[in-house]
Amino acid sequence: MGKRRNRGRSQLLSTMTKKQKKHLRDFGEEHPFYDRVSKKEVKPQICQLSESSDTSHSESESESEQEQVSGYHRLLATLKNVSEEEEDEEEEEDDSAVSDEDGDEDVQLEEEIAESPGTQEPDDPKEKDGEEPPDTSQKSPEEFTDAKHESLFSLETNFLEEDGGGSSSQRASQDPFQQHVNKELKEKEIQAAASSSPTSQQLKWPTLGQLVFSSKFQKTETFKPPKDIDLKSLHLQKPLESTWGKTNSQFLSGPQKSNSPFTPLQKELFLIMNSYRDLFYPERTALKNGEEIRHVYCLHAINHVLKANAQVLANNSRRRSQKLGVGEDDDFRDQGLTRPKVLIVVPFREAALRVVQLFISLLEGDSKKKIIVSNKKRFQGEYGSDPEERPPNLKRPEDYEAVFVGNIDDHFRIGVAILQRSIRLYAPFYSSDILIASPLGLRTIIGGEGEKKRDFDFLSSVELLIIDQADIYLMQNWEHVLHLMNHMNLLPLDSHGVDFSRVRMWSLNNWSRYYRQTLLFGALQDAQINSLFNRHCANAQGQVAVRNVPVTGAISHVLVQLPHVFQRMEAQDLASVIDARFHFFVNKILPQYRDAVMSHTLIYVPSYFDFVRLRNYFKKEELNFTHICEYTQKSGVSRARHFFLQGEKQFLLLTERFHFYKRYTIKGIRNLIFYELPTYPHFYSEVCNMLRATSRGEEATWTCTVLYSKYDAQRLAAVVGVERAAQMLRSPKNVHLFITGEK
Repeated sequence: MGKRRNRGRSQLLSTMTKKQKKHLRDFGEEHPFYDRVSKKEVKPQICQLSESSDTSHSESESESEQEQVSGYHRLLATLKNVSEEEEDEEEEEDDSAVSDEDGDEDVQLEEEIAESPGTQEPDDPKEKDGEEPPDTSQKSPEEFTDAKHESLFSLETNFLEEDGGGSSSQRASQDPFQQHVNKELKEKEIQAAASSSPTSQQLKWPTLGQLVFSSKFQKTETFKPPKDIDLKSLHLQKPLESTWGKTNSQFLSGPQKSNSPFTPLQKELFLIMNSYRDLFYPERTALKNGEEIRHVYCLHAINHVLKANAQVLANNSRRRSQKLGVGEDDDFRDQGLTRPKVLIVVPFREAALRVVQLFISLLEGDSKKKIIVSNKKRFQGEYGSDPEERPPNLKRPEDYEAVFVGNIDDHFRIGVAILQRSIRLYAPFYSSDILIASPLGLRTIIGGEGEKKRDFDFLSSVELLIIDQADIYLMQNWEHVLHLMNHMNLLPLDSHGVDFSRVRMWSLNNWSRYYRQTLLFGALQDAQINSLFNRHCANAQGQVAVRNVPVTGAISHVLVQLPHVFQRMEAQDLASVIDARFHFFVNKILPQYRDAVMSHTLIYVPSYFDFVRLRNYFKKEELNFTHICEYTQKSGVSRARHFFLQGEKQFLLLTERFHFYKRYTIKGIRNLIFYELPTYPHFYSEVCNMLRATSRGEEATWTCTVLYSKYDAQRLAAVVGVERAAQMLRSPKNVHLFITGEK
């Protein structure tokens, strides 16, 4: 063998454990995630397929089978040469050990293909929900059956595609995936991007509306909206070209169904996704377009995984066919430091269930041969929901029903391995292609500083990060999302058996964050979500953000006749807003409502920290009040609502999280105070409309007071409209009055 290969082998051996070295002797130097099959193990499997081809397929497929068998025989010849050269370097003791294991492995593989590859026992408590920290040790050969199962199908595809000639290479050069992963950044560009401000360009697209394109690495080019999309021009991996039409048919209607496989919204979103730019879309709602968007990002995710796996498998076959010592190692750099490529963050188990069901539909389609899904029954039981468990006769808004449908448990994580004709659920993280998890589920694995059991190496090589329904995380715990982003694409603490000769150079240089595409979907423009997108998205391809301004605000949906008094408070900077709001409320607003005449006053508090501060102040001042938050027990909620309705308690402190999760109608409100503008704009009109729940001819005495500052510009525009918000922020007056409802 060549000197370069020997030198690379010695460097790799110096970093390996005894167990890893034994695996290297037994199974060769292939990547442990994709190519754990020895040369000797492949031969009997391929022979078996070629011998049984006459009985396992119909006569109409005989011609294609002959081409496959000839391809298998060509592979056998190359594998035989490679095996003979490697056997000369192995010891006789190791050789006999491999030959003893071959028979058992072949029988095991045959059984797993017939049943379900890599199936785990559903009742195994060690891997339930995939929640145990991933095992970083080298796996035994019996656990690598997924890679063997995958190679049997992929080799057939690779040989058939190679016979096609040079057209495939030309198509690959135009593939956005290839252009993205093969793009080489220079250290000067990285340094310049760290200190420079991005260049931006604004465009207006027919469906998405106002878009802002920005990039620190290159000048923004004019990115025109798509007109007509042909599936072949999108470079979709097989079988997605044929399965996408059926999977997405529920959103297509009329003449559009025959012309385009995408809806207008999907077409524009997928064009941005397929260009591997970061995307922030703040108009994703569960009631309107949530499923439509989920379909298109699942298509992009599965397309990315199939292309990445196909590239690895093609290079594996190239390495087998080449003579040892011939060719450069850089030609085969096609992987990251760990296997997981896609991370999908969703808030509830129901969303994870729908994502997996979409993956199955996209891989299966109209095919008569069903794909094998490991642990499907267990997955349905743990992520599905029982309709009988839902309490009947609960009247809730439509958007609430759309968000809280199905299993709403928010602590989960699961690994998914995508193979050629099978999907393995509950795969260990380091053997998975896609990770689906909630922020809380990831937080418990990542851990914090000083914790002994923590692991975040599986995030080191994530190439596609999808954060769906980001607005809900504001109601759960936004700190978990920030903690996750701080641990994305860090260098792993352990090698995890990686073959460094196959790792891309930009991953070794710790530049993975510049190649990671982030897709962020939410239902609103929020300062915290904007900050996350601006600070943690550094894709070299650039960023695209949808920035549509609300023309009409939520105040237009208030149905009751009510005067709305908006009072502006002054703050020196963003850090002082919290204290400024508290002192303004205590000194200016609260004295107006201490009189017994101003009873039945509801104080709406979006932040839980502000709620605790106000609750402590009310206790200290011995005010007649009660309170309801998301942690209040059901009996406490009923008691507080009763006291407030009867007038036994003058004030009621209510948190926004409680309203988000329960949507109770609070009766008995006469005076309403918004301590801060709501996170969700429509919550403003919902709370205001609660006043008519107990209308007893007291409409003339109703009041509504809203506190805001110049740092609440986005929330203010969502409530009153962008034009009115601009006037209120520029006006020298600090008090503004709006009256809603009929006269």
